[in-house]
Amino acid sequence: MSEQNNATFIWSIADLLRGPYKPHQYGAIVLPFTILRRLDAVLEPTKQAVLAEAKSRADSPSAHVYLTRASGTSFFNTSAFTLQSLMGDPAGIKANLIDYIHGFSENVRDIFDRFEFEKQVEKLDAENLLYLVTQRFAAVDLHPNKVTNIEMGLMFEELIRKFAETSNETAGEHFTPREVIKLMVSLLFIADDEALNQKGVVRSIYDPTAGTGGMLSVADEYLLGQNPDARLVMYGQEINGESYAICKADLVIKGQDINHIVHGDTLTDDGLPGETFDYCLSNPPFGVDWNKQKPAVLKEHEEQGFNGRFGPGLPRVSDGSLLFLLHLVKKLRPKAKGGGRAGIVLNGSPLFTGAAGSGESEIRRYLLENDLLEAIVALPTDMFYNTGIATYIWVIDNDKRPERRGTVQLIDGTGFSQKMRKSLGSKRKELGTEDIARIVQLYGGADQSDVSKTFKNDDFGYRTITVERPLRLNWALTPERLEVALASKPLAKLTDSERTSLAGRVARNDRIETPMYDLKAFTKQLKHLLESANVTLTAPQLKAFIAGLSERDENAPIVTDTKGNTLPDTDARDTENVPLSEDIHTYFAREVLPHVPDAWIDESRTKTGYEIPFTRHFYKYVPPRPLEEIDADLNKLIREITELLNEVEA
Repeated sequence: MSEQNNATFIWSIADLLRGPYKPHQYGAIVLPFTILRRLDAVLEPTKQAVLAEAKSRADSPSAHVYLTRASGTSFFNTSAFTLQSLMGDPAGIKANLIDYIHGFSENVRDIFDRFEFEKQVEKLDAENLLYLVTQRFAAVDLHPNKVTNIEMGLMFEELIRKFAETSNETAGEHFTPREVIKLMVSLLFIADDEALNQKGVVRSIYDPTAGTGGMLSVADEYLLGQNPDARLVMYGQEINGESYAICKADLVIKGQDINHIVHGDTLTDDGLPGETFDYCLSNPPFGVDWNKQKPAVLKEHEEQGFNGRFGPGLPRVSDGSLLFLLHLVKKLRPKAKGGGRAGIVLNGSPLFTGAAGSGESEIRRYLLENDLLEAIVALPTDMFYNTGIATYIWVIDNDKRPERRGTVQLIDGTGFSQKMRKSLGSKRKELGTEDIARIVQLYGGADQSDVSKTFKNDDFGYRTITVERPLRLNWALTPERLEVALASKPLAKLTDSERTSLAGRVARNDRIETPMYDLKAFTKQLKHLLESANVTLTAPQLKAFIAGLSERDENAPIVTDTKGNTLPDTDARDTENVPLSEDIHTYFAREVLPHVPDAWIDESRTKTGYEIPFTRHFYKYVPPRPLEEIDADLNKLIREITELLNEVEA
């Protein structure tokens, strides 16, 4: 039975749950029972040896060491029950099943605790479904001789996908397709091919958004496929309890140390502090805000700076994916110890969102100025189960090979895919073996082509200059300007009698109605008018009043402050982005001064920014159709519509 057929069969067991359970609750039953059946099958050959060992070492404080050795795996179960033997006592199914769960070693019992499995057992029993469900799962043969670890991983993937669909997960909570993970792993490992093929080589890999462990498992499968003598030690952290449980279950079956998999929020509580790794992989949620994590993240940013994870900057609260990227950078093995490489899947926003000086731009600046970004690969759309948006793989390396230093390679992989025979949620395309090989080949060669381009780090940088123009104003006291002036906030405290008096003075033509260019002279006359109207203004009120009586006038002289400095017209203020490769004054003289000769640069406002306009670099101009063709199509449509109308009239 194939893994997909197995998954379909197991999911069909959910039909028993209809009524007492809603579809989005099925996963809470199906997933832990699937794990239980797998562990049950794995332990079956050594069951009696473990029971005998447990009996002989009942009082030994180190019994778990011997029990683990007897089981032949990194876990064990000391209960006398198996899923098959539970079927012999329908009346005692609840108590016996709970006894069976309690018999597992602590590292596995944690898996079922995360699923709150005992609560589910209680509910199933109350609904008279526990025996039927257990019986169905006991009948599924998940022994490793029948279902390999790889097939088991694929089965988990299919079950999780189905569970996500019924749970109506948001687009950000996507699941990473295995072929995308294969591509990411290939991109990371290609730089270390020689070292990874040595006998007995050991490397570490980490995923801060481990999910069900798919990335870790695929990386392990890939490396073992290349070198059976290699060993990949896996580390990870996952916030979702059920996904964490599945990840641990998958790894414990494969003999991995599941103490390296921790539960918790990576952004607020790094579960593996101080640890660094040879490789890092991550597919963080797209476009999910980090408002809940903001207090902890902000505290680390302000108190630890670059000694912490988030020193370079903080992105806007609406999308926290770049925080995971910064986390990965901190988790790479230091250059002095051999360096580390990371691959992370991001949507298009981190490429360009945020102007110079923003958190996003500062993060990109940190990556590029420290030569950490090696490549970005654009994936085809419709690659993920729950979202069809454009996605990109960023490759990070803190110890680039000499030929890569100071550069970033962009690869347009949007055309490398094949349509699936049957869509799975939003996933309509997949990367075939040849597609992956082609992208890896492009990456390895770093050749310039229409789908692969290499740029200097500085090519993505620019300086935003602020262009100022002088303020030119005239002043006058007219009914229209008076109305504007009195509406300002500082003048809100004027009494009704003061407002009436001022309006009256203006109505009697006792006003400064001719526009004046001399602010000092205008202020003197205005004060005289205020005195005659018995209106007393504070200095801030007078300033606001005068501002309300002003109007921009291109023919007026330039306004200066008390020291004679030219005041800028804030409404005419503009910005220009100047590439880092060009002198800002040369650019300003060429692009700005010919159009606005009185403009100048406010040097104090100049900021350096970075963006990666990926799409622009691979844009292909498609000329519009000739007008003759368009006219011909329109005439054809008109004829068809006319014929239809004639038929109706007839």
